[in-house]
Amino acid sequence: MSGAGQTGASVAAEGLRKTFEAPGGGPLHAVDGISLQVRPGELTALVGPDGAGKTTLMRMMAGLLKPDAGTLRVLGIDVAHDPQTVQDRISYMPQRFGLYEDLSVQENLDLYADLHGVPQEVRRERFARMLEMTDMARFTARPAGKLSGGMKQKLGLACTLVRSPDLLLLDEPSVGVDPLSRRDLWQIVQQLVDDEKLSVIVSTAYMDEAERCAKVFVMHQGRLLAEGAPGTLRERARGLTYVATPPTGTPARDLQARLIDAQPLIIDAVPKGGAVWFIRQPKADAPALNALLDGITCQPRPEELEDAFMMMLRQQQTQEADRAPETATPSPKSPSNGKKDGPVIVVRDLVRQFGDFTAVARTSFDVARGEIFGLLGPNGAGKTTTFRMLCGLLPASSGHLEVAGMNLRTARAQARARIGYVSQKFALYGNLSVRENLEFFGGAYGLCGQALHTRVAATLDQFALEPTAISGLLPGGYKQRLAMATGLLHQPDILFLDEPTSGIDPLARRAFWRTITALAQAGVTVIITTHFMEEAEYCDRIAIQDAGKVLALGTPQAVREQAGDAGADMNSAFIAIVEHGRAADRAKNSGGRA
Repeated sequence: MSGAGQTGASVAAEGLRKTFEAPGGGPLHAVDGISLQVRPGELTALVGPDGAGKTTLMRMMAGLLKPDAGTLRVLGIDVAHDPQTVQDRISYMPQRFGLYEDLSVQENLDLYADLHGVPQEVRRERFARMLEMTDMARFTARPAGKLSGGMKQKLGLACTLVRSPDLLLLDEPSVGVDPLSRRDLWQIVQQLVDDEKLSVIVSTAYMDEAERCAKVFVMHQGRLLAEGAPGTLRERARGLTYVATPPTGTPARDLQARLIDAQPLIIDAVPKGGAVWFIRQPKADAPALNALLDGITCQPRPEELEDAFMMMLRQQQTQEADRAPETATPSPKSPSNGKKDGPVIVVRDLVRQFGDFTAVARTSFDVARGEIFGLLGPNGAGKTTTFRMLCGLLPASSGHLEVAGMNLRTARAQARARIGYVSQKFALYGNLSVRENLEFFGGAYGLCGQALHTRVAATLDQFALEPTAISGLLPGGYKQRLAMATGLLHQPDILFLDEPTSGIDPLARRAFWRTITALAQAGVTVIITTHFMEEAEYCDRIAIQDAGKVLALGTPQAVREQAGDAGADMNSAFIAIVEHGRAADRAKNSGGRA
């Protein structure tokens, strides 16, 4: 690449440092002495837990933040001294890309072309290429605000690429995006790398995305832990990775919880395909491991990048004696009122229409007490509408909906008192402390006096929360922990979780799901939406929705079998079921012609 400069690198950093003032005073080293080089014409990944410094580093590369120390050259240019020249040659898509929702798809493209000074004679060909790559040529007249989440991300990428850059920076582009849209996004990025030899740097919480990259930089607390090709990094876990299948009738998540609680003997464990994939310590004692498995046989499996990533993060945990406990495990509680044996949620022929648009079409299912029920679907499939009706936040157009033994048409307020809710986006008060948020929402749930004081104190301890920390300044994983604590403050029977792990790293997701498993074991019913298909494996049953209709309903194993491959991963099963459903709809609408 011509702009790489004398070093031959698209990005070259040496001793790079950026410091902010931490909440409560004192320095926070967001980027702490990082040195790295990014080769041109390649796909490069930045990975790391929340608060690792990935976004800060990317914003410095984009010339939006000035380093406090060290040097940073982008395309051979000292970005601290000449940020505008760098910005003229790169494209940067932040986590929250600024689409104008009242403008159409085409108007957004025109606006960003104007902002970047793209000549008129260049636009037609560039727009045509971007619309073809994103498969959005049919939607140019649609307002951006009426696009699904996945389509918004694709439009954001198209707007970012209205000019042809020398370097593309993508900050977690697939957060909150379903597997189909995520696949499409990555096909676009890979096509740009292959066809235009574009240099791309992406930060991601998905290790399967990092696996696609030529080189991976692993960050933690502002420092570089490791770098190398995915295959090189995977070698760290060689000979330590296994798969164990629990006995029939035992949920894989229960075995996973037992294994993950056995640290340091076990480094990591996660349910997959009805079994549990785990990593043992290199010096794990065989008798101790056999005792832990208690007769369950295990087999070696090939190591993956996520295995090496989790090993590095766990090692950092053990080296940080002052780190807060990572796993928040609720104390068991008996569910309050309600039928002991019957379902706690009953949905019959549920319909929701917005004008002449049917968002949910005659959906029916039950959810049992203590069950973890997953509601999955592509962006725009109707699952959020279904979810909001279940929570009592949106009335149904027709059908029967019963929650905690109460009809939501006639007893919505009473039902809401029995449920907890954690929204997709951090919905607490960012300028309040952790304790102030808990006290405020405890009061909103009807707690007061000594009862409120007792519950807040117990919740702070249970979720390992720092009471004086300012909520809005917490890393993503800690924000979600606080949101979970707030939703459970009044000890509800049913907990609704709307994409609660969106944008948080694998380490935080493990802690989150350990909490959910303990809640289910204590009798709390959990309804969850998620775009991480691996999380479907924690569920007792899942429903896959698209175009307002339920395409699949059953255990993860049954859904994989419906997709045609019981041994497939849930991501592949999800894509197969949705694509089959859409093909059937197309054939039906065309009078039987495929």
